[in-house]
Amino acid sequence: MSARRPSTIVNATARVIQNLAERNHVTYHVTDSDRLAHHMTRLAGDVVELDPIEQLLIGLQRAGRIDRTLMVRLQARYLRETSRDV
Repeated sequence: MSARRPSTIVNATARVIQNLAERNHVTYHVTDSDRLAHHMTRLAGDVVELDPIEQLLIGLQRAGRIDRTLMVRLQARYLRETSRDV
């Protein structure tokens, strides 16, 4: 959840997340809560755009394939790797 340029390089953590989602047949589906959160942050003046990898993380957590702690750790690792790629 950051304002960074999308990277064309797929880093190691992104591949781990993609593989987890593929093995577990998980995708990300926008919910009413997602729409509400988007509008609330927009109205507050914040720009929060999840990239496809971050969306997969949310899908994995919602499907019960990973717990919240692992989701946060994977996202932090992914963001660190992505910031090095830019």
